[in-house]
Order: sequence, then C-alpha cells, then structure tokens
Amino acid sequence: MDAIPDSTGTPAAAPVARLVLASASPRRLALLQQVGIEPDALLPADIDETPRKSEPPRELARRLARTKLAAAEAVLRAEGGTVRTWLVAADTVVAVGRRVLPKAEVPDEAADCLRMLSGRQHRVYTAVCVLSPGGRRERIVESRVRFKRLSGRDIQAYVASGEWRGKAGGYAIQGLAGAFVVKLVGSHSAVVGLPLYETVSLLDGEGFPVRAAWGGPA
Repeated sequence: MDAIPDSTGTPAAAPVARLVLASASPRRLALLQQVGIEPDALLPADIDETPRKSEPPRELARRLARTKLAAAEAVLRAEGGTVRTWLVAADTVVAVGRRVLPKAEVPDEAADCLRMLSGRQHRVYTAVCVLSPGGRRERIVESRVRFKRLSGRDIQAYVASGEWRGKAGGYAIQGLAGAFVVKLVGSHSAVVGLPLYETVSLLDGEGFPVRAAWGGPA
C-alpha cells in the first residue's frame, strides 16, 4: 500500500501492526516466538479465576480468556492504544470429568493433582481470543491426555522439581512431565498454553502480518 503524504507533502509511513499479548506466561510468549511472532508488549490481566458453581470446564476456559481480553482492552483504551493493535488472550483449564484442577501453588496441591491424573485420561481446554481493528474472534481447543500410572517416587520427585508451580493441573507437558504422557489426542501447543494453529489462523484472518518474520510475504 502506498504511503499517504502528510501536511508537508512528505509520504507518511503506513501504520505499523502492533501485537499485545495479554499474559505474563513465558510459555505463551515462547510459543508465539516459535512461529516468528514477537509481541510488542505484554499486558497480563489480574483477574479472579475461581470457577463458578457448576460451571463446565470448557465454559470456564472461554470466560476467563474473554475476561482477560476485556481487562487488557480496557487498559489499552485508557492509554489510547487500540489503533492498529491486535490483542491476544488465552486461558487453559485442566479437568478430570467436570472437576477442574487448580493451578497448583503449594506442594500438597501439586501432589493431589498428580494422584488424580495418575493412570487416567484427562481433558485440557484452551480458549484463545483475538481482538483486532476489525473485531474479535475466539476458538476453544480440547485435547485429551493420558498419564501413565504414577508411582510414589514419580510424584515425590516431580513435586520436588518445582516445575508444577502455577501450572494448570499441576504439571507442564513441555517439561519433565512429558515423561508421564502415554497418549495425547489434540494440540500439544494448546496443552502447553496456546494453540498455535488456531492462534495464527485467527490473527491471519484478522489481517495481522503473521509471516512478516519468515522471510517471505507477510
């Protein structure tokens, strides 16, 4: 697109696409960087993530992602920074049946999660929401993960690693807990925290230059 002349007759630069990630998660940042997308800013949203009574895990993931997006959007609007900005928010929920497992913060909580996941299948729901200059879109990805039967030594050693801290379901599939996974049906990146196919598709569909850093046409 040709640059538009400013009041002095000098062509003005075309507006630059700006991407903001509404998260402080190093995992989500690393996933975006993996596909060549470098956020211009991180804008984590401090929200209450407590499930509502009888709220299904899928709907919880959707609600939390939408709430994070809305909170970050409010900050951007207050700063006057929504023009030519794409905003990405996501949330991941781990569930056994309808039971939502917490984001473990203490060793006992992590150990309880691991005992619940041992030898059985669980589901991971990751919702991603994208706000663009043209509107907003969202996707929810459901993945099924089966763990091996964990021994007391497995649980004790993993808890000692500290890797579980702050992770939904008390584990990080991209780390040591990858050794527990017998089967995964769905999206590995979604279980980590951000479904790459869906996120890139949403951004691409909303006009963000997702291929700008790939060396070819954006």
